[in-house]
Amino acid sequence: MAAQKTVKKELILEKVKSVDAYIRDTRGYLHEHPELSGQEFETAKFIQEEIAQLGLLITKVPGTGFYAVLDTKKPGKTIGLRADIDALPIPESEINLKQKKLHLSKNPGVSHACGHDGHIAILLGTAKILTEWKDQLTGKIVFIFEEGEETNSGIHAMVEALRPLKIDAIYGNHLKSNLETGKLYIREGAIMAGTGTVAFDVIGQGGHASRPDLSINPVFAAANVLTGISIAWNNQRDITKTLTLGITQVQGGETYNVIPNSVYIGGTIRFFDLVEGEKGFSLLRKVSEDIARAHNCSIKFYDKMGIAMGPVVNDTLLTKFTQDVIKEIYPDKVVSNEQYSWYAAETFAKYSELAPTVFTFVGIKNETLGSGAEHHNDRFDMDEDALQYGVGAMVQFAVNILK
Repeated sequence: MAAQKTVKKELILEKVKSVDAYIRDTRGYLHEHPELSGQEFETAKFIQEEIAQLGLLITKVPGTGFYAVLDTKKPGKTIGLRADIDALPIPESEINLKQKKLHLSKNPGVSHACGHDGHIAILLGTAKILTEWKDQLTGKIVFIFEEGEETNSGIHAMVEALRPLKIDAIYGNHLKSNLETGKLYIREGAIMAGTGTVAFDVIGQGGHASRPDLSINPVFAAANVLTGISIAWNNQRDITKTLTLGITQVQGGETYNVIPNSVYIGGTIRFFDLVEGEKGFSLLRKVSEDIARAHNCSIKFYDKMGIAMGPVVNDTLLTKFTQDVIKEIYPDKVVSNEQYSWYAAETFAKYSELAPTVFTFVGIKNETLGSGAEHHNDRFDMDEDALQYGVGAMVQFAVNILK
């Protein structure tokens, strides 16, 4: 097997500095031209043009996602480096937490309010560096650009497209609004929550409000279902396991004097333990059905009721390796305090079906600049100084794992 040449950390830091202007410009352009999940046509075109300039072939995946492979033509590992490319249906505020933003969306009602523009810039900056070092590396690097992370629209097609590549490890990152610029959160185990959808109807029998005795009122039944669920949630599950229940929708009835046929209840469950998440749904089903039956009502569960995405779980050995090599390049930047684990869900969880995975958080909070607003918020903004740490960490991971 051909030996990979050693790339010193000083050279990596030097190359990261050399692409700094590029990744800032790239992020700025993408921020000003956001596109919704599954509609990232111009975004994908822009990225593909950048990748083509590096001499890499692009493999399109059904939808707008795609990947490109850097093949060193020397035997070795195959690794994946991933970014998501979609934006959100959120009108953007011109002001962050303190001042006017550096870049603003030019697409009304759409904005990169979660940082995916930064993720793309980091991966493109990484691709530029690693492609330049092709002769010094071994194995293959797969640059993954995933459609529709916010809606799960592209992940399943991407996973199936990557399966034949037999990838050995996959690395991803996410900008993090409550983590200071320059900090990198790397921790083994579950670091982002799994999510599931609550969606069911409480079904009764509608009628005139003047004679409730001639109807079966699902409104009262639904109210009791909600009360019963909240009581059971506190008393019938393992309190040592984090499992949140957020009921966000109660919809029923069109006018004041008509008892409706049904009431819809919707919401979400978040969890860090897949088994516990499944138990939570079993509890919801049992309690709602039992209480509805006591009111002579029934329950109709929607097909989407259940777990939608598992938690992001960092592989133990790969995480330890990642912590060690990134500490070599950024000795005082790596943190693992559990407080930075995140209740949001991420499609990156699905890549663990293909290979051991590690997902890192890159801090973007800077109180002086006013960055640090929550994700999915119209005031969300980033400190662009953070991008260099995302690139440096990704390059350092790739170079060292390929050894």
